[in-house]
Amino acid sequence: MLDHPAVVVPVTIAIIALSAFFVAIEFALLAARRHRLEEAAPQSRSARAALRSSSELTVLLAGSQLGITACTLALGAITKPAVHHWLMIPLEGLGLPKVAGDIISFVLALLVVTFLHLVVGEMAPKSWAIAHPEASATLLALPMRAFMWVTRPLLVALNSSANWLLRRCGVEPTNEIANGQTSDDLQQLVRHSANVGALDARFTAQVTGVLELERLTVADLVDEADPPVAVTVDDTVARVREVATSSGHLRILLSDGGRLTGLVHVRDVLTAGADEPLAPYARPLLVLDPELPVYQAVAQLRETRNQLAVVGTGEAPLGVITVADILQRVLVVG
Repeated sequence: MLDHPAVVVPVTIAIIALSAFFVAIEFALLAARRHRLEEAAPQSRSARAALRSSSELTVLLAGSQLGITACTLALGAITKPAVHHWLMIPLEGLGLPKVAGDIISFVLALLVVTFLHLVVGEMAPKSWAIAHPEASATLLALPMRAFMWVTRPLLVALNSSANWLLRRCGVEPTNEIANGQTSDDLQQLVRHSANVGALDARFTAQVTGVLELERLTVADLVDEADPPVAVTVDDTVARVREVATSSGHLRILLSDGGRLTGLVHVRDVLTAGADEPLAPYARPLLVLDPELPVYQAVAQLRETRNQLAVVGTGEAPLGVITVADILQRVLVVG
């Protein structure tokens, strides 16, 4: 009964389909872009399930490997003996000795089952998942989460054992895959694209300049040869106009006993009397830590609607930076 084609064939198809499922979900979540799943998550329960799986990727991989291994053992226990038995009948009919027929049928059965498992159960679903990672990850996420829920204690135990072995080898396990490329990878890609003519060399400096913002700090933008232009809080509007004319700056810092306390924009005092005090026209001063990355400084300048910021502290500033300094670094210097 166990080797009857009416039983073995559908069981084999089910096992291969199950193997294909585990292979597909494994490669789908390895290849899927997390931001695309996040975009679909508000409207799709399956996308939310895929996101949860991507956050515990090692447990999901343990489940996939457990499922693939179980399918492989099932094919070896059910399909291969049945195919072996079926092949023995015609071989014995050819008059081959029983031992020779047994060996030949065993080898042929092994080849047939291996072909079905590798090509239909692994290679085909793997290629489909890699070609359509987000779609396949979303489609298969819910049944995989159900399987992981049922087998979670076993999966956690297997995953913990694997992590223990990794740590003994000096490798720190991670639960999520690193998506995307680093800025160094992208800069290398930009340089390569320029060298082979795929990117206009005129734009290379601008692109690499943007990529450098990840590690560039505001202290790197300070020009120490150009000290901040300031007047004292006791000065008048006339003094601000005088300093603005001589320096060419529109934003003049205010100093109180050597400590920078604010700034005055020349535009605000255009219609003011020359002898008026500066206090009514003072604006708050944005002070940035010298080690603050430039991309975070850009965000702060935008949120506070400032065009200028002091780098350092009010008592001991390194200098000032402006939005124009950042743009010049990105678009011109690179």
